[in-house]
Amino acid sequence: MFPDIDTPAVLIDLDVAERNIRHFQDYCTEHGLALRPHIKTHKLPRLAHLQMAAGAVGVNCQKLGEAEVMADAGLEDILITYNILGPMKLARLKALADRVPRLAVTADNPVVVDGLAETFAGAERPLTVRVECDTGARRCGVATADEALALARRIDAAPGLAFGGLLTYPAPGGVHAVRAFFQDARKRFDAAGLDIPVLSSGGSPDMWRAHEAGEVTEYRAGTYVYNDRSLIAAGACHPADCALTVLSTVVSTPGRSRVIVDAGSKVLTTDLFGQTGYGMVAGRPEFEVTAVSEEHGHLMAGAGTARPRVGERLRIIPNHACVVSNMVDHVVLVRGDKVVATEPVAARGRVT
Repeated sequence: MFPDIDTPAVLIDLDVAERNIRHFQDYCTEHGLALRPHIKTHKLPRLAHLQMAAGAVGVNCQKLGEAEVMADAGLEDILITYNILGPMKLARLKALADRVPRLAVTADNPVVVDGLAETFAGAERPLTVRVECDTGARRCGVATADEALALARRIDAAPGLAFGGLLTYPAPGGVHAVRAFFQDARKRFDAAGLDIPVLSSGGSPDMWRAHEAGEVTEYRAGTYVYNDRSLIAAGACHPADCALTVLSTVVSTPGRSRVIVDAGSKVLTTDLFGQTGYGMVAGRPEFEVTAVSEEHGHLMAGAGTARPRVGERLRIIPNHACVVSNMVDHVVLVRGDKVVATEPVAARGRVT
């Protein structure tokens, strides 16, 4: 299995990734949703351009560094869904806005809005700012529609800024909470005479239910391009839909039931998402990675199960593909059993 690739290595099956891109884009088009893929999953300009070519309206980045990489690669419609604070980041944002035709950010408090306004006052083009809303994930976001309206008014009145709509990242299973929040917000904004240009939600676990949040006009998803074990568990995909796998080598079989591979927490991640284990072996569902140390993955074989041999190679579907992308300098692009290219993970480590 890929004898010329040293392990551990992250493989991306382009046939599967391209199929995933088309499948979810078709779903969004069918339901009248603008799709804005989150590039934090793949961090690859090549895949961002494929998503745009398939019909995406733009890309979603989580950090300025990611957005700078995408802008360098020619992406022209970028949303950054993170509160941007401090003179260093604001200077970088201003420079980014000067070279990206359509740039938007989010805010959930007046301090962020005021910093953006001070930076963009007098700018040739106003910066689009969306209000982030908490609809149950309990991360960032204003808690009520009244707070959303108050912050939107502040943005609308601020020099150099333009109110761009409302945005949320809900908890898994929170589709109807999104709908209720946005319905309440629309009533209050209509009464205040303030238009909401975009109502944006997201999340890959519930992506096939996105249309149930009837108020939503834009959907942001990232993991769907690769899929992973967490999405298999959520019922959002099947193992055959997982484009990212970790190619690993069995380095030891120290007991009747134990198998050790050369991919540990530095490649597979320790994210669990409520599951047991840290990954599953593609094509061998009887094996899961039951434990990880930094450089070792521990697989358990049930009684009567034929164990892999020392030197055998296994492709592991990790729990969380997004983190895996950020732990390697390069990924290997394949089609079936053929290597296409080795690709630098361009936005790897861009956490500021």
